[in-house]
Amino acid sequence: QVHLVESGGGLVQPGGSLRLSCAAAASGILFRDYVMAWFRQAPGKERELVARITRGGSTYYADSVKGRFTISRDNAKSTVLLQMNSLKPEDTAVYYCNGHYVQEDYWGQGTQVTVSS
Repeated sequence: QVHLVESGGGLVQPGGSLRLSCAAAASGILFRDYVMAWFRQAPGKERELVARITRGGSTYYADSVKGRFTISRDNAKSTVLLQMNSLKPEDTAVYYCNGHYVQEDYWGQGTQVTVSS
């Protein structure tokens, strides 16, 4: 299993940037073997996939963030980053780090991102 802790959220003005970090502590399965992702959940809405990065480094982005967000991973440091640029008010949500291996999913506690002037 893997224990995930997010950091880096906060309040930012529209057009600004934030970088989220997810620190992972894996036992048994190595961190590098997990597919890692960022999800978000806005008030009154379902949790949605924002970005995903595979073991080999292939990435996927939701259409709403494509071209503005970048996901990356550092297997040596067991971390996943989400660089968020050109933030919009609709990006406001709690952002969750997710680790997936076979049929198992692990979640962090979430970090709040608020985009407002």
